[in-house]
Amino acid sequence: MTDQDLILDELDQPQRFEPEYAGFWLRVAAYLIDSIIIGIPMYIIYGTIGGSFLEPNALSQVIGGVLGVFYFIYLESSEKQATFGKQAVGIIVTDMDGNRITGGQAAGRYFGKIVSGLILLIGFMMAGFTDKKQALHDIMANTLVVRR
Repeated sequence: MTDQDLILDELDQPQRFEPEYAGFWLRVAAYLIDSIIIGIPMYIIYGTIGGSFLEPNALSQVIGGVLGVFYFIYLESSEKQATFGKQAVGIIVTDMDGNRITGGQAAGRYFGKIVSGLILLIGFMMAGFTDKKQALHDIMANTLVVRR
């Protein structure tokens, strides 16, 4: 077998997705950045529409909530595959094969975070102990968080 045959044989093999998974603390750093980015407009909305940051009225809570949902779902399913916080720390969200996630997966991941939080934050902590560093909401949505 010649060198050219070996090269051609390698090209015929499907490429395996072998990512470097993003760890728990890197994900925490991204979330803290995102919290600041989302918190500023929410603070403005709460103060402008009525009430205050500490006691927002119902309308400002709904608008702030929609803003947060839109931020995570849109950005994680976009071409960038990451919120601004994730981009800042160099991580992205993918499906199990390394592809861009759908809006449905991003929504499932977002709302799965509620479940991760309701069980004493154990769903979030799972990212520090699972083989692929997946939190519960990642497992629920069939997603991975990996280094870019």
